Amino acid sequence: MKLGKNNLSKQLLFVVGIAFLLLFISLGAILPRMLIPVVESNIYTYLKEPLQVVDSSTEIKLQDSEIAYIYITKDSKRTSANIGNVIEYDNIEKILKKMTKNHGKFLYKMKTYYYYQIKNENFTKIAITNDSYIIHAKTSILSVIFPLILLTFLLIGLTIVFWSTIVVKKIEKLKNKIDNIDDPDYNHKIDFQMDDEIRSLALAIEDMRISLINQEEYRNQMYQNISHDFKTPLTVIKSYIEAVEDGVENETTALSVIKEQTSKLEQKVRSLLYLNKLDYLKNSKNNPKELVDMEKIVKEEVEKFKFHRKEITFETIIEKKSKYYGSVENWETILDNLLSNFMRYADKKIKITVKQSKIILYNDGDAIDDNLLEGIFTPFRKGIKGEFGLGLSIVKKTLNLMDYDITIRNEKKGVSFIITSIKGTHHNK
Repeated sequence: MKLGKNNLSKQLLFVVGIAFLLLFISLGAILPRMLIPVVESNIYTYLKEPLQVVDSSTEIKLQDSEIAYIYITKDSKRTSANIGNVIEYDNIEKILKKMTKNHGKFLYKMKTYYYYQIKNENFTKIAITNDSYIIHAKTSILSVIFPLILLTFLLIGLTIVFWSTIVVKKIEKLKNKIDNIDDPDYNHKIDFQMDDEIRSLALAIEDMRISLINQEEYRNQMYQNISHDFKTPLTVIKSYIEAVEDGVENETTALSVIKEQTSKLEQKVRSLLYLNKLDYLKNSKNNPKELVDMEKIVKEEVEKFKFHRKEITFETIIEKKSKYYGSVENWETILDNLLSNFMRYADKKIKITVKQSKIILYNDGDAIDDNLLEGIFTPFRKGIKGEFGLGLSIVKKTLNLMDYDITIRNEKKGVSFIITSIKGTHHNK
């Protein structure tokens, strides 16, 4: 069953209506009951004050007063003339028996009566009244409080409705902004003047929109760069096949070139798949970390690369028992990509220093342009000498996966790549 749409304005009016209902219940039922103790505390003063002037010489001839009086001595009992109007009784003794305290109230013939008495050895003076004073007092208080509270609540309700209307309009504008987040012709300007949570949300949505635009531009640029990077070996392969078919190139040379270009293409595909694998592992709990012997890995990598360019000298400084978290495969991938990069740009020297808190890889090649440093770890971003690639991006993501980071620093001569722990994850024994 599909429920009908109930917008915020209707919800708010419903809430205000419920609040008014609760207010009427409170004023009509709860408040009068709460007023009774307050009024009762005053009624005894109301009874006591006139009682003080009543004595044996006073003619108690009251007809219209709401208070009746009883004057008792050892020889007689006198009552005011209006006592029959205040309380209907058959026997005065029955009433007197109910007045056991200095002052209080009692129930007689299903009606409530209030009394106050003054006693001494010679006489007893009693003032008594029914609940008409209580009813009158409650009515008077409510006649003042009820309109005041009602008016106050009405003003509060109108204020809330006015404020909520502004909030609803802002929310509707945010909804329209989100609905048109990919529409470049839509007016995305944020004109909320009040610096509140809604404005913060609007700014966050705007930041998200700009981020999506940047991601889309980056994705398009990356696709273009990938296409360019893959197109080069494919073009070479196609050219040599056509050359063999035309008889301008022998098959042996062509096969050798094709094999070389196929190997490059395979390496690019493998790198791209590995990069996607890193994105998967980043969001997966299946990413075990162990302590690896960095000295052993570095020495094996140096042996692997030292004959690629015989004019380059390798220098290693490794502190004993240097162990880092991760896996042997990941650290080999990192060093493979970094040293492959160094092989292209180093002049005569590569130095690897493994300390207890960081790993520094240095080559004495040309410094990296500052304009390239910012995005140098971005996949397929045009890098040094206009080349594209995934190597440094793989290094960055693999290190981040193991809670390490890498920074680049241009030296007076050469460049240093510095690997440090993000969360103190290196471990040395």
